Amino acid sequence: MLRMVFFLKGSKELSYYGTATALSVARYYLAGASVGDYALFGGGTNNKSMFTTVDAYNTSLTRSTPTALSAGRFGLAGASVGDYALFGGGNTGSVSKVVDAYNTSLTRSTPTALSVGRYSLAGASVGNYALFGGGTNDKSMFTTVDAYNTSLTRSTPTALSAGRFDLAGASVGNYALFGGGTNNESMFTTVDAYNTSLTRSTPTALSAGRFGLAGASVGNYALFGGGFTDSVSGVVDAYNTSLTRSTPTALSVGRYFLASASVGDYALFGGGTDDESMFTTVDAYNTSLTRSTPTALSVGRYFLASASVGDYALFGGGFTDSVSGVVDAYEFS
Repeated sequence: MLRMVFFLKGSKELSYYGTATALSVARYYLAGASVGDYALFGGGTNNKSMFTTVDAYNTSLTRSTPTALSAGRFGLAGASVGDYALFGGGNTGSVSKVVDAYNTSLTRSTPTALSVGRYSLAGASVGNYALFGGGTNDKSMFTTVDAYNTSLTRSTPTALSAGRFDLAGASVGNYALFGGGTNNESMFTTVDAYNTSLTRSTPTALSAGRFGLAGASVGNYALFGGGFTDSVSGVVDAYNTSLTRSTPTALSVGRYFLASASVGDYALFGGGTDDESMFTTVDAYNTSLTRSTPTALSVGRYFLASASVGDYALFGGGFTDSVSGVVDAYEFS
C-alpha cells in the first residue's frame, strides 16, 4: 500500500534539539553573529584571558574554528550586513575600536575601526547597514553610532539621543532599534530607531527603564525582554513595523544579562540571572506574540551569546559557577 504523508504549511514547530559540540574555549561576555550558512561566536573572557577565539557552526551544527579575531576582547557586539558578520568594539584591558568581518567563506578582514573605542555596546541591522550603538569606556557613556554598509565602508549617522551602555539592539521592517541601557545613574526607557537611510527617530519609550536586556525579532515585531531596573524585570516591549509599542505577556522569570535569538516563527530569550540564580529558562514568542516555554537550557548561565543558522537558534558560552562552553540548540522544523 502506498502511504502518502502531507506536510501542511505552518506545521513546523519549535523544539529543543540538544547540545551541539561545545565551544572550543569556555568563555562568557562573548558575542554572536550570523552570515550565510554559519552562526559565529567570537571573543569573550574567563576572567584571566581575553579571547580571540571564533567558533563557527554550519547548518548541520558542525563546528569549525576560522581565523581568530585580530584582538582578544570581551563585551564586544555582533551584527550582520550583506555577506558579512561583524564583531565590533570590546575590552581587552583597555577599550577597543577594532572591527573584524567574516564573509560567507569565513575569511576574515578588518574594515575601518569604530570611530570611538568602547565596550558593552549593541549591534543591529537595517537595510544595507550593520550598526553599532552606545557603549562605555568606564568614564564616558557614548551616544556614538557607527554604520557599515555591504562594502564595509563606515559612516557615522546621527548619534543616539542618550549616551548609555548595556543597551540592546533589534530590527523590524525598515528599522534598527536600540533600546534601554544605563549610564550608572539612570536606567533608560529610551528607544532610538534608524531607518534604511540611517535617519533617526525616537518612538514611544520602553514601558520600563532597564539595562542588561536583550533584543530579538519575530515576524512584524522587534522585542526587548528582561533587564534590570530597581530589581530584575520580566517586561517585554514589542514594536511593530510602524514602531507602535505593545506589551505582550512578560517573561516567565524576570532576569537580566540574558540572550536572545530568532528562528523561524519564534523569538527566544534564554538564560540570565537575578544575582542569586543563573537561569536555564527559555521563553519563546511567536509571530502573534503568544508566549510559550520550551525545554530549558541544559545549563543555567548569564552573559551568554546567541546566533542563528538554518533551522537552529544557538545559545553559547556564559557564566554559571564557572565559565561555560556549552552550546544549546533549538530547532524549528
